[in-house]
Amino acid sequence: MFDTLSTRLDDIFTRLRARGRLSEKQVEEVLREIRLALLEADVSLKVVKAFVADVRERAAGAEIHKSLTPAQQVIKLVHGALIDVLGKEHVGLEHADRPPRVVLIAGLQGSGKTTASAKLARLLKSQGRRPLLAACDLRRPAAIRQLEVLGAQMDVPVHADASGTVDAVAVARAARAHAEDEGFTDLIVDTAGRMHVDPDLMKELREVAGAVVPHETLLVCDAMTGQDAVNVAESFLEEVDLTGIVLTKLDGDARGGAALSMSYATGKPIKFAGVGEKAADLEPFHPERMASRILGMGDVLTLIEKAEAAFDQAEAEKMEEKLRKAEFTFEDFLGQMQALKKMGPMSQVLGMLPGMAKLPIGDADVDAQLPKIEAMIRSMTREERNNPSVINGSRRRRIARGSGTSVQEINQLIKQFDQVRKMVKSLAGGGGKALKRLPGGMKVPPGLGL
Repeated sequence: MFDTLSTRLDDIFTRLRARGRLSEKQVEEVLREIRLALLEADVSLKVVKAFVADVRERAAGAEIHKSLTPAQQVIKLVHGALIDVLGKEHVGLEHADRPPRVVLIAGLQGSGKTTASAKLARLLKSQGRRPLLAACDLRRPAAIRQLEVLGAQMDVPVHADASGTVDAVAVARAARAHAEDEGFTDLIVDTAGRMHVDPDLMKELREVAGAVVPHETLLVCDAMTGQDAVNVAESFLEEVDLTGIVLTKLDGDARGGAALSMSYATGKPIKFAGVGEKAADLEPFHPERMASRILGMGDVLTLIEKAEAAFDQAEAEKMEEKLRKAEFTFEDFLGQMQALKKMGPMSQVLGMLPGMAKLPIGDADVDAQLPKIEAMIRSMTREERNNPSVINGSRRRRIARGSGTSVQEINQLIKQFDQVRKMVKSLAGGGGKALKRLPGGMKVPPGLGL
């Protein structure tokens, strides 16, 4: 995510660290490099000009703190400008005076519209709401069946017409009536897409909107299409009253041009971002957090939210007690790995930690190791998991054979595990005071310490 842009910006900031106070001429040189980096990231020229002008204005009016290095000064200015261009602040879904809240999903074919609808339903359900999906894409073959399968996976009901009708407006109207009668809190309407924007698509979309009177009309765009996504959004805006944007496949967009251009170019907030293929990989879009990710500053708040969703509270409390008593075992380690896997690719999780995004860690380097580690632990007996000190040479050879690994890899795992236990023991010293609480009383879930 944003790998190309993040790398280019980091190169610029690295060169700045060797300089003293920046002159006006040097600021212009830096701005020229940032401008090129943004253009290479497929950010629209209009947005690039506005961004550079914003940074220049901030630099001219800033009272630079003497303790900041030139690199820190520029990072601070760029961070503020990035937040502005990404939409300034998080904008959630509108509240409805009375249920159901109707969310109309629009977009072209292939943008991930149907999948985004189901993921949004799952997200709302995880927040304690009761969503209903409406299958109003009656033109694409198997679209209804796709939504029904996804709905079953998310444990969210789907309203669909089995009569073979092609009247999307009638289906939408019936879905709204059903949602009202059954007390659903949200109605998510998946509409038909086309390979391109055309009058028929817009006419049907307006008619469906008239039938359900949506509180939100969200346009789903594929981030990997870059500026084409911005062009699609602008075309929809001319015909439909959009309230927000859902960017899908953001995890596969190394450049980031669509994300950086979309909100500024359309004047509409990015409300959600798809960051993976799993059901839970649809996140509320936070401009400040995304700006921090782009600059390699991490995104600890999103990491904590993911962890809170992945870790069972009761189990987390038990684990915290074990951490305090330094009783951490391979059995516990295995359980923590299972929970961490729910949070998404480990390379993505590590990228949310400050500074980790700059390390040469890829999916192949991190995620490929997890199944191997799991195989090694599962090849141990229960006694060996709970008391690693009994693992002698012959046991190591047996574990290696059982897991398809080498004795050297077993030795490395045990060595790393011992280091973790020593760290845990030092953290648990003094009554566990080093296991700090976060603002608002939130605790760091134990798995994040691994």
